[in-house]
Amino acid sequence: MHSKRWQERVAEAKNNKEEWQSVIEIKFLGRGGQGAVVASEILGKSFFLEGKYPQSFSIFGNERRGAPVFGFLRVDEEPILLKCQIRHPGQMMVFDFSLVNEASIIRELRPDGLLLVNTKRGIESFRELKRFKIGLIDAGSIARSAGLGDAFNTAMLGAYVRLTHLVRMDTLIDAVRTMVPARVEENVRTVHEAYEQTRVFEREG
Repeated sequence: MHSKRWQERVAEAKNNKEEWQSVIEIKFLGRGGQGAVVASEILGKSFFLEGKYPQSFSIFGNERRGAPVFGFLRVDEEPILLKCQIRHPGQMMVFDFSLVNEASIIRELRPDGLLLVNTKRGIESFRELKRFKIGLIDAGSIARSAGLGDAFNTAMLGAYVRLTHLVRMDTLIDAVRTMVPARVEENVRTVHEAYEQTRVFEREG
């Protein structure tokens, strides 16, 4: 049953012109307090609920609010034996625009990669990154409007579903309800709002 559901997700991804690889590798870039690491854990739980095997881990800079934080998530159909760091992810989620370094992203992200950025800016600000499929979302504003302050991980996850179609929305909502400790309905509403407001741009060239 799980294998059938996974194949359905693969088919949906291909129908939405996604480049597919059997192992999904995602890098999360954020700052302390924004929820990037928790986002990787919630997304991992979502894949698990759909019958997959997730593996998440993180790297922290200085232990203070606002310091750079990096989360990683692998997902596969089979148990994951790899224990090494993800150096060339197929997908990247950037929680803080100040962490956008075009040269580093081009060097790290796979050529067929997907990039999701929290920003108010338009696609014209990402000229060198148009080689990737890009999702832009003003996640911070959506979270603040819902009363969630600066923690906008659920907004980023709603945008992720819109960009990739690799997890069902109802599965993500189930994971949010299970793992978010407070303001659950506000977080659920944020997921839906972000899904609707995500701007998706196909890769060029």
